[in-house]
Amino acid sequence: MRRTACRAYPPATGADRASRVAIWARALDSRPMTHQVSASESSRLTDLLQAMLPDYLADLQRLVDIDCGSYTKAGVDEVGAWVQEAFAELGARVEVTPNAEPHGDTVVGVLGDGDRDGPTVMLIGHMDTVFDPGTVAERPFRIEGGRALGPGVSDMKGGLLAGLYAIRALRELATAAGGGLDWLPVGRLVYVANPDEEIGSPVSTPVISAHAEDADVAFVLEGGRANGDFVSSRKGIMDLELRISGRAAHAGVEPEKGRSAILEAAHKIQALHALNGRWPGVTVNVGVVRGGMRPNIVPSETMLQVDLRAVRRADLEAAEAAVREISASMTVPETTCEIRLMGRFWPMEKLERADRLVQTAIGLAADLGFPLKDAATGGASDANTTAGLGVPSIDGLGPIGGDDHAPGEYLEIESIVPRTALLAGLILSVGRDPMIRGWAVDRRGR
Repeated sequence: MRRTACRAYPPATGADRASRVAIWARALDSRPMTHQVSASESSRLTDLLQAMLPDYLADLQRLVDIDCGSYTKAGVDEVGAWVQEAFAELGARVEVTPNAEPHGDTVVGVLGDGDRDGPTVMLIGHMDTVFDPGTVAERPFRIEGGRALGPGVSDMKGGLLAGLYAIRALRELATAAGGGLDWLPVGRLVYVANPDEEIGSPVSTPVISAHAEDADVAFVLEGGRANGDFVSSRKGIMDLELRISGRAAHAGVEPEKGRSAILEAAHKIQALHALNGRWPGVTVNVGVVRGGMRPNIVPSETMLQVDLRAVRRADLEAAEAAVREISASMTVPETTCEIRLMGRFWPMEKLERADRLVQTAIGLAADLGFPLKDAATGGASDANTTAGLGVPSIDGLGPIGGDDHAPGEYLEIESIVPRTALLAGLILSVGRDPMIRGWAVDRRGR
């Protein structure tokens, strides 16, 4: 990849500066993707983070050794209190959105303000795990064979900390260069630490969405894949519930009077599964079926839970329309069906602006001395929310780990420094990239 040195901006203020940035951004549209971090800066970030590694590991143990499942409010809020202190130490303005039981509070740290030049960068890391109280007592944090182990160590205490340490390293880098108090390399940085990602972010999505409205890029700090890949594309997901109503009757004495909801459900299941593959990447799965009371009663009620996924938003919308058509079309006479949308994440599509972030990350990784590739996945994350709102987003930027949600969950210790240096470099490069600065100008002009 060809790299271009960071341009020096001529002195300008107000509308003149905004105009120049927009012109530079348009001029760069046809040029190769590039990053804006020097090799010496990459090396310095690595050295700074290597020196911080013992503190990182101590903080990792502190957070992993807290039972903080999504429905364990006390534990999630204990993590949240620690995060608030970390944000305050960085000089961030801390915002806490209280949530009632069983959800922990949402914590946001904001650096910079709307009056600063440069793009707004959004970081997202979650504080909850999938594990029940008592898990920490059974298998607390430990280090074995170059791996950190414990509940939530990869998903995602490692990424949550990577965001904080990347910011800390950027502060140290600027301070060493004489940056003083004005060390933030972007116009504004917003870090959302949410309490409920493992259950679909029901209480934090409004907070994420509100901040995403003013963001130019979003970096989601889920752990890197076991092979080191990060994520540039995620399928969109719809959770749908179909409730079918028929008429009960004695199955042996007067079966003709009954209208079987289960029979109608069987027809619908076949029709729903026939949608698989109708559009590229679309999957439909009826994963839960509940109905009937006794074998000698014609069943009057049946419930289906349907998982619908697609790579592209247009295909997700088309597939949803087909599911609704199946719901409305009855095969068994005098039965009815009600359909409910239980949850939806729009796809995280790898569009042009997101691809610029992808190429920036790959170029930075090469300078840091490790190969990096992006990948697509069928699972959703908070990146679906930001991408669905039009914010260029990439995910899986945390340290490398695996066996998430399982007793053997691990984090590769040797990946902590390079992956955190990568994140710091991304933030630095975004703040200097004329094209991305142009996105910020366009957003403010809307």
